[in-house]
Amino acid sequence: MSQFTPDADWLHWHLSPSKPAFKVPEGAVDAHCHVFGPAAQFPFAPERKYTPCDASKHQLWALRDHLGFSRNVIVQATCHGADNRAMVDALASSQGLARGVATVKATISDDELHALHNAGVRGVRFNFVKRLVDALPFDELNTIATRIKKLGWHIVIYFESQDLPDLYDFFTALPTTVVVDHMGRPDVTKPVDGPEFALFLKLLEENEHFWSKVSCPERLSVAGPNNHYADVIPFAKMVVERFPERVLWGTDWPHPNLKSHMPDDGALVDMIPKIAPTAELQRKLLIDNPMRLYWAD
Repeated sequence: MSQFTPDADWLHWHLSPSKPAFKVPEGAVDAHCHVFGPAAQFPFAPERKYTPCDASKHQLWALRDHLGFSRNVIVQATCHGADNRAMVDALASSQGLARGVATVKATISDDELHALHNAGVRGVRFNFVKRLVDALPFDELNTIATRIKKLGWHIVIYFESQDLPDLYDFFTALPTTVVVDHMGRPDVTKPVDGPEFALFLKLLEENEHFWSKVSCPERLSVAGPNNHYADVIPFAKMVVERFPERVLWGTDWPHPNLKSHMPDDGALVDMIPKIAPTAELQRKLLIDNPMRLYWAD
């Protein structure tokens, strides 16, 4: 039995998501999801900011099949810190149908990096959301970036829109491909053509090594699920249409640390044609782009 009890306000992932009305194209990739534990096998990190419920690889594969996807990109969850064993275990059982994004420390050895590469890891994630980390990882990121570039890996960065002005110069100096989680968490109560989102669009426009995930409407929306997260659609649609070769989509299952509601993953899939309205855009978003980034070899 696990010694870890989920936080009292933790919302369990959806046990019976709907079957999406939108049929994703064959070969589609869920390019942002997680596994939690099981904690009895893969304990959570002592320094974690939240304690989740278990969300195993088998439950992730079941969701993948239910939604109609073919592959997954599993992003290391902050509750596991830099202990990537749960994620690597999932990759090992995926029969080549999953790739990973790890969390690593600057002290990691070259042998450990190569072992992660052989396991299917193709990127490293750094968290700049101040409420989720004790200190912003500037030094570690600089140290790691030059080392992972040799492996052909990319960097994933997670930040909030109000912090981008202070982080902009640091991010644009990074030497690898950079993937931004969830469009840099824009404030969707502000205009899509306003100055705050314009800075994020400038980041993509002027830096061709930057990509964006157009995921997590459930985290960004004020309108909420009853209004089908309608306030997020203009932002995501603009990014997809302006940068069709550099966008990714994912469920974010099992939706860590949400407080207001737990989304229906089938309903999230049904948002895809609203932000990528043509078959060509859908194919780039769901197949061509993630395959180029994660399965190039």
